[in-house]
Amino acid sequence: MVTTTATQSILTSLGAGSGVDTASLVASLVQAQFAAKNASLTKQEDALTAQISSVAKVQSGITSFASGLKTLVQGGTLVTQPTSSNTSVLTATALPGAKLSGLAASVEVTQLATAQVATSASSFSGRDATVGTGNLTLTFGTATVDSGALTGFTAGAAQPVTIAIDSAHQTLSGIASAINAASAGVTASIVTDANGTARLTLKGATGTNQAFTLSSDTPALSALNVGVGQSATTIGSAAGNAQLKLDGVSVERSSNSVSDLIEGVKLELTGTAVGKPVTLGNTKPTAALSQAVTDFVDTYNQLQAVLKTETDSTTGALRNDNNATSLARALRALPLTTLATGAAAGDPINLASIGVSTNRDGTLSVDSTKLNAALSKTPDAVEALFANGTGATGGGIAAALDAISTAAVDQKVTINGNVEHIGLVGSTALYTAAKTKVTDAEAKVTTDTAAYQERLTKQYAASDALVAKYKASQTTLTNQIAQWNKTG
Repeated sequence: MVTTTATQSILTSLGAGSGVDTASLVASLVQAQFAAKNASLTKQEDALTAQISSVAKVQSGITSFASGLKTLVQGGTLVTQPTSSNTSVLTATALPGAKLSGLAASVEVTQLATAQVATSASSFSGRDATVGTGNLTLTFGTATVDSGALTGFTAGAAQPVTIAIDSAHQTLSGIASAINAASAGVTASIVTDANGTARLTLKGATGTNQAFTLSSDTPALSALNVGVGQSATTIGSAAGNAQLKLDGVSVERSSNSVSDLIEGVKLELTGTAVGKPVTLGNTKPTAALSQAVTDFVDTYNQLQAVLKTETDSTTGALRNDNNATSLARALRALPLTTLATGAAAGDPINLASIGVSTNRDGTLSVDSTKLNAALSKTPDAVEALFANGTGATGGGIAAALDAISTAAVDQKVTINGNVEHIGLVGSTALYTAAKTKVTDAEAKVTTDTAAYQERLTKQYAASDALVAKYKASQTTLTNQIAQWNKTG
């Protein structure tokens, strides 16, 4: 700061002796000295900033495209879905990877799976009423219930679960919290009536084998006991299996959510209809697949437009970026990439075979006539092209695009034992590191500029002082000569 102030002071006084505008002269010399360097660094920085921005734009485009397509495929709208003739009794959905073409089944639901529910017969003054301390033990098995009471119980193979009730949990709400914290398969809640009295309610999981007893080891907690001959609680619902018939064959399941009865189908049982079977069929996603192809082509063309601009051989910021140009090549090959393996002869195996073609400018277009024909003639094969698979080829369009995206964005390779990131992530790192060097160089130029200006300022200040001294001597001599002439 002192040096800068001193330099400014010198600059202010420059020219006083010589009459030359040395301040402007110094400024011009300094600017001329570093103009080319500054211009070069500014150009480099602008180019690197543009490259970093372009990489981000391309990376965002391909990752958004890949993730959006993956979400669409995983959403299930592009696969054949099961149908139910009576959704008030049961609903049906496709499981991942299911092939439901030709699905036809009859399901009769005669009983829903139920859970045992036990409620304390005695009421308490409120949630914070003190009950007592001790241990509660949950035992699971099968039970018989009659008129709200357990009349029989057979313990299962599972080990009983003991829940400690200490002084911090001796209230009704504390006991409920302790039971829930045990995560033993029984949930506890407190029901409070209009008068403020409260009861503890225990609910197990559905299924015949999920009946339970609750026993205590202290008299204070016996008011919550659940078991044969116990009057402390009443059984509002008994544990039971769902009972249904698949094509006339009787089966039972412990849950109302059934995924192992019909291959590829998940059933949600919501009601009963004795003697009235529900018919299961299937519906093809024809309209969804047609829209998906159109949306894919539109998004592809948008991404290709970005790549075309950014990799333009003359004006593109990424014209020399191998990762960006490699991505453009990989995308151009996508319409001919095999997306389904094991297809029958004549079935479509890639996008080109369902009417997606590449135009001369690199964009894609859809032949709707060819697409509709494929959807009509080989709907299962078209659906297979959008299957939720894995791998660059043979796993569906989403997997193929995801493989391209992964390779383009952040492919990892091992070089000399070190894992290196290549792809667009590597490009960003390269450009960022180069920009940091430019920034450092700019900082050095700023420092060098200040030092050069200070040096020139001091040099011209010294010269100006010398000229002023000479001019003073000249004035003195002139005055002396004039005096001599006057005297003579």
